[in-house]
Amino acid sequence: MTSADSLIASLTAAVDARPDDLPLRLHLAGLLLDAGRTGEGIAHLGQALTRDPGNTGAQALMQRALGTPPGAGTAPGGGATPGPAAAPDSPGDPLAAYERELADVVPPRFVRSGDEPEPVTGDADRVYDVEASTVRLADVGGMEAVKERLELAFLGPLRNPELRRMYGKSLRGGLMLYGPPGCGKTFLARAVAGEMGAKFLSLSIVDVLDMWMGNSERNLHELFQAARRNAPCVLFLDEVDALGHKRSKVTSSSMRTVGNQLLAELDGMEGDNEGVFVLAATNTPWDVDPALRRPGRLDRMVLVLPPDPEARRAILEYHLRDRPIAGIDLRKVVAATEDFSGADLAHLCETAAEFAMADSVRRGEVRMIGQGDLDRALREVRPSTRPWLATARNVAMFANEGGVYDDLVAYLKRRRLL
Repeated sequence: MTSADSLIASLTAAVDARPDDLPLRLHLAGLLLDAGRTGEGIAHLGQALTRDPGNTGAQALMQRALGTPPGAGTAPGGGATPGPAAAPDSPGDPLAAYERELADVVPPRFVRSGDEPEPVTGDADRVYDVEASTVRLADVGGMEAVKERLELAFLGPLRNPELRRMYGKSLRGGLMLYGPPGCGKTFLARAVAGEMGAKFLSLSIVDVLDMWMGNSERNLHELFQAARRNAPCVLFLDEVDALGHKRSKVTSSSMRTVGNQLLAELDGMEGDNEGVFVLAATNTPWDVDPALRRPGRLDRMVLVLPPDPEARRAILEYHLRDRPIAGIDLRKVVAATEDFSGADLAHLCETAAEFAMADSVRRGEVRMIGQGDLDRALREVRPSTRPWLATARNVAMFANEGGVYDDLVAYLKRRRLL
């Protein structure tokens, strides 16, 4: 190693230890240029100019490295020459060569990276997952009253276009599914889309809300536009109470405008909603703004209750079908799971499987899931719908204006909860 190389190596180590020492860095850059190591010198000069853009020594060395005549591009005293800025690849730009040197690592300024998505044009959708549902109403166990209401509201008119035209029935509308959590409202919405042969688009609050003013309303409009482009389409508004909360109780002006935008989209004021079937779901319909339930919007409400015995049996069979079972009395389990939601029943089967697996590990031999495992799981898993039913009882007793919750009242009376 020559003495010059040894000096450069020592200065490089010193600069790494003191990166903000500009005189030291400029001395190193000058030695690198003298040694013919122009690229390394330009890299150090670029860092020096980043820290002190007006440093005349760094500017002079950069001009020397780029082969620019001294004084070109600078005014007396080292300031920048008045006038238009240099183009990104102009030789007068002291960082241009530095950018070329590091082009494999850092993309040049003003140039689109190959990883950036191209802007959406035409009818292409942005990031919304418009899917084709394969679920049918036959896959939904029980819930005959709910299926009948859905047939009347959506499926019958779609299957009978001549009768639909005769009676003037529009292929637009909205329906709100409400009931305890975990009782299959989302599954029902997918089943409606599958039964209709329509596309399915699910919308939740995370798809809409944005921190920047106006973006939430734009997101909501684009979601409805995606549904209109893919008509016939079932647009599912999950947790609609979050987007359409009672405006009298909303203190945020941004959430109030989101609610107004939702009303405008449901009215089709900014687009034709023909062929767009809006299904909404909520656990707390009493928190939904009354304006959303006006005719032409979500004007029909369907109560989705905890599964009846037939539905509970179908759900249990579904969650046990691929597990090793023996000696299970499904009738006994069905009778013991009143008020269990579909999610509770799935958790019950999972818990029973955990007990059997843990016992198999302890004994060192695999055994089947038996009735004892389900009995033990029943002692541990409790129905999650009872707190909701307690709240619903108060609503049915004291807030049933206009008979909105008559079906809920009838159910609670049948269960002798009212």
